[in-house]
Amino acid sequence: MEPTEYLAHDAIGLAHLVRDGAAHPTELVDAAIDRIREHDGRLNAVVHERFERAREEAAADLPDGPLRGVPFLLKNLGTEMAGEVIDSGSRSLEGHVPRRDAELVARYRAAGLVVLGRTNASEFGLQPTTEPELHGPTRNPWDTTLSPGGSSGGSGAAVAAGYAPAAQGGDGGGSIRIPASACGLFGLMPSRGRMPLGPDRAESWMGLTREHVLTRSVRDSAAFLDATHGPDPGAPYVAPPPLRPFADEVGADPGRVRIAVSTRPLLGDEIDGHAVDAVRDAADLLSDLGHDVVEAEPGLDRDALVGAFVTVVTASLAAQLDEAAARTGRDVGAGDVEEATWIAALIGRKAPAADLVTALETTRSAARTMAAFHDHHDLFVTSTTVGAPLPLGALDLGRAEEAAMGVVRRMPLRPVLRMVVDQLAGTFLDPIPNTPLFNMTGQPAASVPLHWTAGGLPVGVQVAARYGDEAAILRVAAQLEAARPWFDRRPPTP
Repeated sequence: MEPTEYLAHDAIGLAHLVRDGAAHPTELVDAAIDRIREHDGRLNAVVHERFERAREEAAADLPDGPLRGVPFLLKNLGTEMAGEVIDSGSRSLEGHVPRRDAELVARYRAAGLVVLGRTNASEFGLQPTTEPELHGPTRNPWDTTLSPGGSSGGSGAAVAAGYAPAAQGGDGGGSIRIPASACGLFGLMPSRGRMPLGPDRAESWMGLTREHVLTRSVRDSAAFLDATHGPDPGAPYVAPPPLRPFADEVGADPGRVRIAVSTRPLLGDEIDGHAVDAVRDAADLLSDLGHDVVEAEPGLDRDALVGAFVTVVTASLAAQLDEAAARTGRDVGAGDVEEATWIAALIGRKAPAADLVTALETTRSAARTMAAFHDHHDLFVTSTTVGAPLPLGALDLGRAEEAAMGVVRRMPLRPVLRMVVDQLAGTFLDPIPNTPLFNMTGQPAASVPLHWTAGGLPVGVQVAARYGDEAAILRVAAQLEAARPWFDRRPPTP
C-alpha cells in the first residue's frame, strides 16, 4: 500500500478496505511499520515494538470485529498485554512483562485491531509532557522542538505523524486531551465508569483516570467507544448505558444546544492569547451553527480543587510505587524513579488519611456543582490547555522546586510538605488549567482541533458535557468537524 493511500483513511476507512477485500491486514501493518521506521528516529513516539508479532497476527485469522486489520498502538502505561513489556516510563518497572491482558486490551483484540507496540509516556503519567528519563523525550510532529503534551504524548505524536489512525491513551488529569490539543487531534475522555479497568485494577488514581483513544476523526472515536465500552466484572461503578450506538451520534442532528463558554482558566491563573482566540472562534462557529451560546462558568473553589487533585494524585503515586515493587519483587528506592516522582510519592505517604477523605469529598462536591450547572447548559466550552504546545524542557524543575525538594528530603514535616505541594501544583497544573476538573467530577470531555496559530501550531478547544452524555459531545463535535474539516491538515514534519 502506498503511503498516500494509507494516510488517506481513518480507522473506519481502513477497516472498510479490509472488509471489502481492497486491502489485506498485512498491507496495512506493513505500511504502518514502514512509516514508524522512517520517521520515529526524529519523534521517539514508539518505545516498545512488536512488529514481527503484529505481522504474524495480521497474516493469521484475525477476529471478525468492526476494526479488523487496523494498525493500533498502546500507551506505555495502564493497559497490560500478555507477554509484552510495559514499564510505565519508569526504571522501577523496567523489563516488566504481564501475564494476562487487561480487559480493555482483550476488547481491542476482539475488535480485530493489530497492536504494533507501545507509545512513550511520562513516568507513571505524572507530568503533562512526555519526557521520561527512561526513554527520552517525544517530539511534536508540528515542530520537533516542542512537546506533544502528555502523558499520552507518544500516542498523540504517533497519530499526528500517521503511524496509525488511532492510539490508546489514559487520562488522569488531561492526558488524552492535552496531547490531542498539542498534536491537532480529536481526543475524548469518557465518563467515569464507561470503560473497563480490570481485571487487575478496580480504578486508577481513585477514579480520576479513564482510558480511550486519540484519533484523527470523530467517527473513529465513536467506533472505538462502541467496540470497548461497558463494565467488566467487579467494576466499582458503571456509567449510564447509551441510548443507541455512539456511532449513530456522529452526523445526527444535535438540535439547538445550550452552550456555556468561558475564556477564563478554571483551576489555573491564566490562559494565553492563542487559547482565548481559540475559544472565541469556537463560540462564534457554534453560534453560526444555530446553538445558544452564552458566557458562563460554574462557581468552584479553585484552591480546594487544586489541593484535592494533588492529594489524590500523590497518594495514588505512593501506592503505584508499592505496586511496582510487588510486581517486580524489587524494592523501589529514590534512584529507581525520577526526582519529581519520588518527592510526589513521599508527599503522598506523609499526608494524613483525613486529607484524602477531604479531597474526595471536595471532588464530589464539585461534581454536584457541575451537575447543577448542566441543568442550564448542555455543554461547557473552554480552552483545552493554557495555549499552544510548550517547548520541550519547559516543565523541568527550576532551582526553587529543586531546593524545596531537598528540604522535603531533610525535613519531611507536614508544613514543609504543604509548601512543596503548593509549589509543585503550580509547576504541573499551570499549563493545564482546564482539564483536571472533569477528571474529578467524572464528566466526559473532549479536545477538538479547531484552531491553529498564525505559525501553524494546533490549539485545542475543550467541550465537556454532563455525566454520562458522551453522545452530546459526539453530535456537536461531528458538526464542528463537518463545518471546519481538520482531517487533511497534517504536520510538516515528518
